[in-house]
Amino acid sequence: MGSFSIWHWLVVLLIVVLVFGTKKLKNLGSDLGAAVKGFKDGMAQGSTPETSAPAPQVTADKQVTDKTTIDVDAKTKS
Repeated sequence: MGSFSIWHWLVVLLIVVLVFGTKKLKNLGSDLGAAVKGFKDGMAQGSTPETSAPAPQVTADKQVTDKTTIDVDAKTKS
């Protein structure tokens, strides 16, 4: 009683196709595939760091104009 044979599944599939039609099922399948792809892309982006523009490097001959930057070496020297 708990297991269905192949004939039961074919009848269920036939009823689903008759109720929804092949066009709606095709759209549903492509929407589901796009959602799964978007989820996988989102998971892949979450596990790898973003490779945007590199942070600017400050050298000794350049002065930083940003007022929120604190020079730790300057505090310890004075």
